[in-house]
Amino acid sequence: MPWPSSATGWRRCCSPDRVAVIGQPTTNPVLRECSGCGLFQVVPALGPGMRADCLRCGTGLRRTRTDSLNRCLALTAATLVLFVVLWSGMLMRVSTAGIVHEATLASGPLELVRHGLWPLALVVAFTTALAPFARYAGMLYVLVGVRARRPFPHLGRVFLFARRMGLWAMLEVLLLGVFVAYTKLGDLVHVEVGTAVVALGLLTVMALWADTALDPDAVWAAIEARGQTHAPMPAMLPGEPSLDFHPGAASCEACGLVGLHDTRCLRCGSAVHPRKPNSLHRTAALIFAAAILYIPANAYPVLTVIQAGAGQPSTIVDGIEELLASHMYPLAVLVFVASVLVPVLKLTGLALMLMGIVLVTTTFGASRFLVERTRLYHVVAWIGRWSMVDIFMESLLGALVQFGTVVNIAPGIGAVAFCGVVILTILAAETFDPRVMWDAAALNAHRPHALRWARSKGDRGAT
Repeated sequence: MPWPSSATGWRRCCSPDRVAVIGQPTTNPVLRECSGCGLFQVVPALGPGMRADCLRCGTGLRRTRTDSLNRCLALTAATLVLFVVLWSGMLMRVSTAGIVHEATLASGPLELVRHGLWPLALVVAFTTALAPFARYAGMLYVLVGVRARRPFPHLGRVFLFARRMGLWAMLEVLLLGVFVAYTKLGDLVHVEVGTAVVALGLLTVMALWADTALDPDAVWAAIEARGQTHAPMPAMLPGEPSLDFHPGAASCEACGLVGLHDTRCLRCGSAVHPRKPNSLHRTAALIFAAAILYIPANAYPVLTVIQAGAGQPSTIVDGIEELLASHMYPLAVLVFVASVLVPVLKLTGLALMLMGIVLVTTTFGASRFLVERTRLYHVVAWIGRWSMVDIFMESLLGALVQFGTVVNIAPGIGAVAFCGVVILTILAAETFDPRVMWDAAALNAHRPHALRWARSKGDRGAT
């Protein structure tokens, strides 16, 4: 059978081997569009702790949790308490030659401002303070609001905002940056760890636990039950949701509800598009800009270490070489992966995906490895944030090590360019729509080579 158009092909249910049968069903069957390949399919009724994946590409469609709302509420409240301790407690105390310095997390952005690197200070403050607080406070507002006798206003909008802030909340990356900074400080000064580091470690665990316990669909169902949708939902009999596919259907990128494209989502009010608007052009522009910034990011110094009146600015590569010379091989590998390998692989991966979409309409067999490319996209979208570890480390080192002529560390302009590379690659991954790769493969389905490959995949490519 020919390759189906991912905009119109759909399946009645998910593969049985991709759904774990645990407990009695607690959800209703629902029509979903896979965010990875665009195939419409019906997610069957699921019980607690069950998962349904896309038949064609394996992207997760739904994962249910046991008592999701109550568990997530408790974990989010604990996370907010730890967040207050993190930003009010001491991070580290360093001393050398009888001079003692203490620093909190706020010291890093303030030190960057003092050196004139205010764009870098804004990014560090946003990703470690503003975005995490907005995420946790927003989630707490929603989880408490759906239980209140009189539901809080604008629950859907706040939930969307909190979810979007999750992209920029990087406290787990900050924890790795603190570890790297602590390891590098050991050769320069005496270091004592404060309560903020303990709070950061616990907060990272609690936040990960809360993310694991969260079932976004359960939250949306609770918001619907309290009448907080953007527009009245279609009247349906209890337990009989609409499973019919209609031409022109598209899923909301924000909440996953299937509706008509070029309209507003009935549930959350977001604009519904068949694909992300101008996905290829925006992604290509962001990749090109990031590639240009990557040159000064490696050419200009990111850090200057002055010890006993001697020292010179060092680039990212110089810093890795210094770690190797000091026999800190695990740390050198970590910095190399986060600061060199990840940005290069992310730029290369996104560029190859764009090239594949262009080639697929003109080259026989260019539709191969679609599943692998979709999985690569998910890896690229997730891994890019970890390159911020170098930025966090430099802000902490600059704030802590200020001992005049004895030893002094100052961040450099190269760090601003490198931060720009990280931000642009994150945005590029967000604007890229992997479903376009499958759309392009559908256009190439009439070619004999592509048709033979689709058949070799068996039922995965059938309508």
